[in-house]
Amino acid sequence: MIVIGIDPGLATVGFGVIRMDENGITPVSYGCIRTSSEKQTPERLLEIYTETSALFEKYNPGAVAVERLFFNKNVTNAMSVSEARGVIFLAAQQKGIPIFEYTPNQIKQAITGSGRADKKQMQEMIKRLLNLDEVPQPDDAADGLSIALCHINFLR
Repeated sequence: MIVIGIDPGLATVGFGVIRMDENGITPVSYGCIRTSSEKQTPERLLEIYTETSALFEKYNPGAVAVERLFFNKNVTNAMSVSEARGVIFLAAQQKGIPIFEYTPNQIKQAITGSGRADKKQMQEMIKRLLNLDEVPQPDDAADGLSIALCHINFLR
């Protein structure tokens, strides 16, 4: 089964694609969808929708795991992340892909064993757990892999 993990945002959407089969867990792809701040929000949301739809078409995942927004001090940022999540959910729903949500603490717990792990600890664990030569860059891509791996760990 293929799982796509998504770290939503309006400026940057991190994603990680992981395959789980009888041979184990294999990272397939990771990266970011970036939108320009010079564009209006509706244009940026359409870009996120189009790019995530293309990801879903290319990899045909059995599940999409998305980081849940549960608290944010910056209301403007929280709203834009919520809007991005909405178009990501729409793209997945249109393709009939089940969506799973995880809080940052659940993701940290699943990857490091501690809900209080910092970003550096998370990145090092992703590197080790997925047998990567280096820490995935940028951070948003590493987060996408973490979210996908979190879902795989919950499936076990």
